[in-house]
Amino acid sequence: MVDWKKDVKLSDLLPGKSKASGPKSVADAEAKPEKAKGERKPLLKRELSFKRKPKAAKGPKEPKAAKEPRPKRQKQRKQRGSSSHKRVKRLVGLKIGASQLAAARVVNNGVPELVQVARVDLDAGLIVSGELREPELLAEALRTFFRDNGLPRQGVRLGIANNRIGVRVLEIAGISDPQQLENAVRFRAQEVLPIPLDEAVLDYQVLGRRTDEEGNPVTRILLVVAYRELIDRYVAACKKAGLRLAGIDLEAFALLRALGEPRPEADGPSEAAIVAVSIGHERSTFAVSDGRVCEFTRVLEWGGNTLDVAIARELNVAPSEAAPVKRALSLAGEDVPEGLTPEQAQVVRDTVRRQLQNFARELVSSLQFYQNQPGSLGIGEIVITGGSAHLGGLAEELQKLIGVRVSVGDPLARVKLGRKVKETEQLGSLTVAIGLGIED
Repeated sequence: MVDWKKDVKLSDLLPGKSKASGPKSVADAEAKPEKAKGERKPLLKRELSFKRKPKAAKGPKEPKAAKEPRPKRQKQRKQRGSSSHKRVKRLVGLKIGASQLAAARVVNNGVPELVQVARVDLDAGLIVSGELREPELLAEALRTFFRDNGLPRQGVRLGIANNRIGVRVLEIAGISDPQQLENAVRFRAQEVLPIPLDEAVLDYQVLGRRTDEEGNPVTRILLVVAYRELIDRYVAACKKAGLRLAGIDLEAFALLRALGEPRPEADGPSEAAIVAVSIGHERSTFAVSDGRVCEFTRVLEWGGNTLDVAIARELNVAPSEAAPVKRALSLAGEDVPEGLTPEQAQVVRDTVRRQLQNFARELVSSLQFYQNQPGSLGIGEIVITGGSAHLGGLAEELQKLIGVRVSVGDPLARVKLGRKVKETEQLGSLTVAIGLGIED
């Protein structure tokens, strides 16, 4: 989700609809996170701002590119950004993770209604670090998954999450003509995220317009850039499975869309950002929003499997055997999971707490990077979701480490349940799929 009322769905990344080529690398230049000086010391209290950061001083106007306008593409963008564009009423949100496939069928007619959910384990090695390694095997897994669960094969919105996909909010001054704006966006994209033009595609959405002190128009742009090859592999696998994609969306946008409605414009600008984190199997999606717009996102190389491996090492068992122990564990009490002694349970809790310190440092590093950007907001709250978010006491433990309020998000916050859908365990792992099915 970008602007929750005008979200960029990356539909132009589908074959035959790709945007102008864009820039290359979307990886952020991250500074090494500082080492924690104490196991229980909050990592952020003296490092994180809770107030909005002033915007950078106005720079020179963007040059007006001399390229010929592209009327057809401009017409398509106008339709997507218009409040009168046709909404997709029935969508199947599809999340392809490292360990499972998850789908949510949503009917968008007034309040979104969740009418079906489904998920199945996915063989290891098909998806590694967000990269599709085995397109043929994924196509077969998708074909079986949709057939066995009776899921519609059309109206599917695919979610993607990878650090080779970048999101930036830019301001472009001195240009009001829409056709010239497209060229200026491409020029700025090359400058901010340089990659060979033939290796990437870009899409953008106009978030708003204002006039500066000198009377010049200033356009606020949300830019999304992705490697073409990364997108093409997922699209090809879906096509081979017989799926008809209605669009492609960033998982960060779907995550924010699922966890809450956009703030009304009448409420004015927000002074505090909401941070949403979906903890996956191998990696976690991190997104920062002002309540309307996703201002920053990245993928963290930390997931629930990190805990499985650490617990397995302590108990001298396989990670698959450690997963049930993790699910039965609570950091908030002294309960002993079945099969463990009280001493073993305490060792496991201590191990999990140590691993959470690493996760907290990853979060701090990302928050600091975001707050170094002009116009960044103070941090109001961190909302976590995903399967591992159900671990008892995890939110409280992170809150102690970071010094910012941490809560567990409600995957059903935006939807009503259909008659055939019941609340099931581990709903957090379905959050992104549900968000992909919601059409604002």
